[in-house]
Amino acid sequence: MTSRLLVFTRTTGYRHDSIPAAVTAVRALSRHPVEHTEDPAALEADLDDCAAVVFLSTSGEVLTPAGRDRLTAYVDGGGGFVGVHAATCTEYDWPYYGDLLGARFDRHPAFQPGRVLLEDGDHPATRHLPEVWEFTDEWYDFRTNPRATARVLLRADETSYEGGGMGADHPLAWCRAQGEGRVFYTSLGHAAEAYREPAFREHLRGGLAWAAR
Repeated sequence: MTSRLLVFTRTTGYRHDSIPAAVTAVRALSRHPVEHTEDPAALEADLDDCAAVVFLSTSGEVLTPAGRDRLTAYVDGGGGFVGVHAATCTEYDWPYYGDLLGARFDRHPAFQPGRVLLEDGDHPATRHLPEVWEFTDEWYDFRTNPRATARVLLRADETSYEGGGMGADHPLAWCRAQGEGRVFYTSLGHAAEAYREPAFREHLRGGLAWAAR
């Protein structure tokens, strides 16, 4: 059986206009067939044939209790999970989900240019990146720093933009283990233009490939 990449984009909070461009990019970048859905029932079904589950700029409460149970069993049992951008703005009422991703969204300043600092270049999502990467995004702040439970790959240079709230140690992308599973998260990807930018596309491609089983 061919493994599928399940891409979930349901939103019950803010909805990003970039979601269609993001889904198109994931279809092009994934080495697995992509199934895109906004139906929470898709997460209630058997996920064992999924190479990874991707929460792509989801927001708000998007899962049923049965879906939460399925996702927990899938990831803890060895499945892959990828969160992109607003995935950290999701399922605030479910403690496991915060642990799964490693952090929850807090706030962001205005969409503006800034600098991304390469912290760990020995990962498929970052091997292609320079030490300093000029990018434009929302520069998410998080309620807690994920470093204690995650391998930080990229961080923000808060001196390069206005309104940062985490200081010198400001993770932007990371990976971590959850049970027997693998989790990759990138906070980048607010605008549709990001999904046409070669360096960001390669960043996303590497994260998908690393998490997929």
